[in-house]
Amino acid sequence: MDFQKLKDFRNTHNPFCEKLGILVEEIQAGCAKVTKHVTEEDLNPAGLAHGGVYFSMADTAAGAASASHGFFAVTVNAQYNYLRGGRPGDTFTAVARESKSGRTICVYDVQVTNQDGTLLGTGTFTYYLLDRKIEL
Repeated sequence: MDFQKLKDFRNTHNPFCEKLGILVEEIQAGCAKVTKHVTEEDLNPAGLAHGGVYFSMADTAAGAASASHGFFAVTVNAQYNYLRGGRPGDTFTAVARESKSGRTICVYDVQVTNQDGTLLGTGTFTYYLLDRKIEL
């Protein structure tokens, strides 16, 4: 699997992430890293980054890591723990690491941090690998 081509594919074929400004920075076997710069448009009424930003980043990182197997996949379960809030101007990073790889089910542990390395949240995401190869 050419991980550079896979990264490029993930960045050019995901309109949802394009809209949110989530960028896949790295994909390796069973792991991936995504980043996002937090803007005013990402805030909730309290002036902090909306929870959907953290969750979407974690899901995107885990999805990119699952794509390293060469197949499209869908999320079948997700659990996310919000630990700290982020503000406009922050840069968030989500890193997913595979904790279980199976023929059809894979599980990923994800950490979301800010530009200072402060842990903002953690999650566990379960993916079902579809019988549909990613053609690069």
